[in-house]
Amino acid sequence: MNAGTQVLNRFVDYVIDPIILLIFAGGFFMFVLGLVQFLWGVKSGEVDNNGKQHMIWGIVGMLIMVSVYGIIALIDETFDLDFSNPDVSRMDNIAPPANFFGN
Repeated sequence: MNAGTQVLNRFVDYVIDPIILLIFAGGFFMFVLGLVQFLWGVKSGEVDNNGKQHMIWGIVGMLIMVSVYGIIALIDETFDLDFSNPDVSRMDNIAPPANFFGN
């Protein structure tokens, strides 16, 4: 495995995957917060639309994250793009133009 592939795999493992997990956890937190608000409103005898809205948007957020992950996996498998192990073998052959660094 060359250095470019290692860097890309580490970037996905340490940056992209935790961000996706954090956003999914935020959607779950919104759902649970809405559920608690809704149940608290039922207990006190008043209807809390704010709790309903939090539950709906929490579910929508989680659904979007699962859908994005599924769409990316579908595209990867359909076109055999192999996002998990990209081909960066030609990266060492790239040379910047002569005046790229002000020379």
